[in-house]
Amino acid sequence: MRTTAVHGRKSRADADSGHDELTAVQAALAAEHAAVYGYGVVGGRIAGDRRKEAQAAYDGHRARRDALRRVVRDLGGTPRAAAAAYELPFPVPDAAAAVRLAAELEDRLAAVYADLVRAGGAARRTEAAAALREAAVRAVRWRGSGVAFPGLVERAAAATPSGGASASAGAL
Repeated sequence: MRTTAVHGRKSRADADSGHDELTAVQAALAAEHAAVYGYGVVGGRIAGDRRKEAQAAYDGHRARRDALRRVVRDLGGTPRAAAAAYELPFPVPDAAAAVRLAAELEDRLAAVYADLVRAGGAARRTEAAAALREAAVRAVRWRGSGVAFPGLVERAAAATPSGGASASAGAL
């Protein structure tokens, strides 16, 4: 059971909740930094009509990244900076691999936003759920198929971190 603030002071449970939310927002920011980098790789390898789709995803992730920077500041934190480069999960020599990378990026984002849905307050939870939905839809578009519980099944099945707070900063 959560305690409430008394006379304008936050209880320890409220303070811990705020820390959890900031941690989850920072993880989402880190994942968006990685997605922006990854979509730069995707855009360089993909051609034709899928390039527009990659450009739209790149632009969307840049906008979300910028919004998350503001949220981190609003929560009293210092936004994490992007890494100079990120390790790709597999080689991306051609368009087919670029499509797989785009789907992987979206799967990892869905996992991070699922964490933010759990840790965030009401307004943040709504925003995170929308981001999770967008990531899941993009993953389906790139892959051609979906999963029953985007952001959850992949985490349980994956042997490596999926972009959560414990994932290394230099890995996609």
